[in-house]
Amino acid sequence: MSVTEIAPRSRAALDPAAFDRLRAEVARYVSGPAEEWADRIESSGSVPDELWTELRERGYLSLAAPREYGGRGLSFPQWMELVELFSRSHGSLRMIVHVVNGTWRAMDAFADPEQRERFVLPSIAGRIKVAFTLTEPHAGSGADIRSSVVREGDTYYLTGAKHLITFGVRCDYWLLAARVAGSTGHEGTVALMVPRDAAGVTVEDTSQTMGVVGTDHARLTFDRTPVPVANRLGAEGDGLAVALGGFLTPSRISVAMSCVGLASRAQELALEYARRRVTFGKPLTSRQSVQFMLAENEADIEASRRLTLHAARRWEAGDRDAAKLSSMAKLTAVDMLGRVTDKSLQVHGGSGFWKSSPIERVYRDARAQRFEEGTNEIQKTVVFRELLSRPEDVR
Repeated sequence: MSVTEIAPRSRAALDPAAFDRLRAEVARYVSGPAEEWADRIESSGSVPDELWTELRERGYLSLAAPREYGGRGLSFPQWMELVELFSRSHGSLRMIVHVVNGTWRAMDAFADPEQRERFVLPSIAGRIKVAFTLTEPHAGSGADIRSSVVREGDTYYLTGAKHLITFGVRCDYWLLAARVAGSTGHEGTVALMVPRDAAGVTVEDTSQTMGVVGTDHARLTFDRTPVPVANRLGAEGDGLAVALGGFLTPSRISVAMSCVGLASRAQELALEYARRRVTFGKPLTSRQSVQFMLAENEADIEASRRLTLHAARRWEAGDRDAAKLSSMAKLTAVDMLGRVTDKSLQVHGGSGFWKSSPIERVYRDARAQRFEEGTNEIQKTVVFRELLSRPEDVR
């Protein structure tokens, strides 16, 4: 089978024994080398290029892609199990692995053979970096986008602004959603591969964040930036399909699982601290209030894990309720993460407030999930929209 014939939701999976070995390898990496990278990132405030190189050489940037594309051929639920592990590490490391293993999918579903060779396969191989570029400073993240293009011959001229763009500074291409000037709603939206060095672009580094330190974010301004029509993925009108169905739906499931992974790390740190911390001659684990907090955490984490894996299976199967389940998983997991990290920090008492405590970084990083791939308010809107569109006879 040629690479042009691969379905965007291949159901192939790594055989169980091989997957168990891969999962164990990733677990060792996360608890060992990744922690060293975390210390380096936190102290410097940036992600070294060497980390990108290491992740590429280990094959961690192509885990979710089909074997025919140079990937490992994981099923989507298998990929989610690895996302959970990576998410126990530093937020920026998780972000790299998560985004690179997701943007190829959005491109591939709409790419023609020439575009697959130019964009998809090099992204999977780690030869180019692609930044997903949807959010705007003066609009939401959907059909109300304002960035627009005017076509003149074989060139689009792009005008508008984007912000909160992950890897927007150091990327090679922006995978950008805009609309044909004068169009409204979903109709007329386009998805473009905009070169990082295109004319008429102003890039502002906005990387000073509360958590997920080191992941570069950008605010972008386009002033009649020329983009070849050959860089358009799909047809005019497909822009939001590329952005929402191709990237955001599976990515929201990934973010939900990243919440599960980070919450598991917080729970682990809280349990370790409670076991060794002694007050009035007894460890904290003997205090019923602490026992209850940790028990509630455990139930919360497992419930989110199961819902997220269910959403992953339904998305891979192409079920019509995948978008709803994706948003349900994300909003549930985000709320869970907030509760778990808050209780885990509380178990640490005052000592958890200092940067010398690992729980401090986890607590800061957790806040980013609340808006990554859309706030909970957006997720609730998606869920209700899908609920309302369901035929009455199946309600």
